[in-house]
Amino acid sequence: MALKVAINGFGRIGRTVFRIGQGRQEIDFVAINDLADIAELAHLLKYDSVHGVFGHEVAIRGNELVVRGKKTAIYSTAEPDRLPWGQIGVDIVLECTGGFTNGRDAAGHLRAGAKKVIVSAPADGADVTVIPGVNDDALNLNEHRVISMGSCTANCLAPILAVLDGEYGIVSGFMTTVHAYTKDQPLVDSVHRDLRRGRAAGLSMVPTTTGAFKAIFKVMPHLEDRINGISIRVPTPNVSLVDLVVTTRREVDRKGINRVFMEYADGPLEGILSCEEESLVSCDFNGNGSSAVIDLPSTQVIDGHTANIVAWYDNECGFSNRLIDLMLAAVDTKFQESHLCQPVSFSPGIRLRSGLRSGLAGPTHDDKSNHGLDSDEGRHTYG
Repeated sequence: MALKVAINGFGRIGRTVFRIGQGRQEIDFVAINDLADIAELAHLLKYDSVHGVFGHEVAIRGNELVVRGKKTAIYSTAEPDRLPWGQIGVDIVLECTGGFTNGRDAAGHLRAGAKKVIVSAPADGADVTVIPGVNDDALNLNEHRVISMGSCTANCLAPILAVLDGEYGIVSGFMTTVHAYTKDQPLVDSVHRDLRRGRAAGLSMVPTTTGAFKAIFKVMPHLEDRINGISIRVPTPNVSLVDLVVTTRREVDRKGINRVFMEYADGPLEGILSCEEESLVSCDFNGNGSSAVIDLPSTQVIDGHTANIVAWYDNECGFSNRLIDLMLAAVDTKFQESHLCQPVSFSPGIRLRSGLRSGLAGPTHDDKSNHGLDSDEGRHTYG
């Protein structure tokens, strides 16, 4: 029987997940909740400025979208706990609004009758944060109902850090993400709590903060005092880049570090981390389903203990692929057993799971709580 999935928030990530999930027999998108008009949602699904025209017809029948003969009910409700998830038998909700990023708020979907919810952003108060490829074994199918998967940048950076820390030991590090602009940035100068992020997105490079470490430190808490980073938003619509500099305990050389990444890309991290030997640019990675693509020609090493790693990531498609993988593993023991390899032991003792794999079919830290089932704590917007 297919997994009954609802998407809350049919924006960039929600639509990309829907596209990727088409043709997957184990997934049934039974509902979408978004405040926009159904005609607008259908149009944006079919015509995408970044990923191109959808490969399937999109029809509207009453309050339903019909794709490949399958009906998806459309709702327009602001509060998750007022949605009819129990009535229609929703197994899991993908919380993609960017607005319900607190475990108590996201748990509104549970109060509405859903069995589980995955938040597509760092989420305080979630039962667990899981970054595929790094701490898959932290996921407990019986206990964890509100799950965070962090951010796109966290999903790119964390597997790289896990490999480097396991093989060489990380003393310290600093990351710069050269990130495509997002919905949070205006086309023309506007008021914003971050003065720089309020400037026109298409005209400048914009230094700002990144929420990646909020998730990374939950899955790799031993690195909290050793690494940091910033984000530079740039005038491109999709595909971002991580530039990471680390100081290592054990000696490293350029050929050796590239060989290590290639081994993990072909082995325990297949489908999550990949490597590229060609001299490519950002648009070449549009639609790439990996969480991170190591740019092998850009690897540099100084003095045997300082390494510079560059990795590309499609901040929409890569992250959306992992959401689908995690969604299936969060409710299906058989999927988890067949898609998770045995743990790999590294010399310093860190354990890294192969993660969850998915092809692109289209364009621990545990914080237990009752999710405030009687709380009306305000939402926090993740930017």
